[in-house]
Amino acid sequence: METITGTAAGVPFTALPPRGATDGPAALIVTWHMLDAPRTDAAFAAALPMTGLPAWRVHLGMPMCGARMVDGRVDAIVELARKDALMAYLAPFIHQAADEFPAALAALRDQLPVDDEPIGILGGSLGGAVALEVLTTQRAPIKAVALVNPAVRIRSVVPLVGALMAGSGQAYPWTAESRKTADELDFVARAGDVTAQPPLLLVSGELDHPALRTDAAALVDALRERYAHPDEVELTTVPDLAHPLADEPGLEPAPQLPAAKVVDEILTQWFLRQLTAK
Repeated sequence: METITGTAAGVPFTALPPRGATDGPAALIVTWHMLDAPRTDAAFAAALPMTGLPAWRVHLGMPMCGARMVDGRVDAIVELARKDALMAYLAPFIHQAADEFPAALAALRDQLPVDDEPIGILGGSLGGAVALEVLTTQRAPIKAVALVNPAVRIRSVVPLVGALMAGSGQAYPWTAESRKTADELDFVARAGDVTAQPPLLLVSGELDHPALRTDAAALVDALRERYAHPDEVELTTVPDLAHPLADEPGLEPAPQLPAAKVVDEILTQWFLRQLTAK
């Protein structure tokens, strides 16, 4: 079976079929891509295809990315980031992607031969924040969660976006409203909201931004303190992996980079264990 592209409740997706023959509906893993490269669902599917899994891997497009880009360009996204890195860019992307997920999931179940069991989810960078928002707000039953270089505390991401987009070196103009929003998107502080306690894997690149690596370790520690089975929260560091998983511009499918291949193999083996667990 070939790759399937389409929309689910208005959300673009790239779906990769299960490995080998399946007897009836197969398991489902849903992903959200990065806003760094690879920054579309098709490009993310090429970077992390996880072809060894007997499950559908459905890569959802983030708001204003891929098929939803304005005039097929990233200019509109850049303008939002320059206007207000948190309130016009980061937070709306996370909230929209999480809010539209339940309807998209229902549509995917109608369109694809997937089972009705709890799903796996995967998020990279800002897509990791979406996965954590979906998890902590219980938008769907979750069997397993994987995160790659995730945005665990949005407060750590704001200066990175500001430096990249504005290039002015000026500090972000925090307000009472933006501080409240940043607190709401601090998933270390919200670790107690992960009440279902599904197995969770966090993959952190050794060359990722230091603040994101610090936050990743803090999230793992916070979850392990709360999980009934702390060993189900895993942290894996990948040498030579920076923040992106693909070369720029990261809009179209591209050959898999060596570091991304390592991540892909880690994710494949880990999800395989979760899919076969009782």
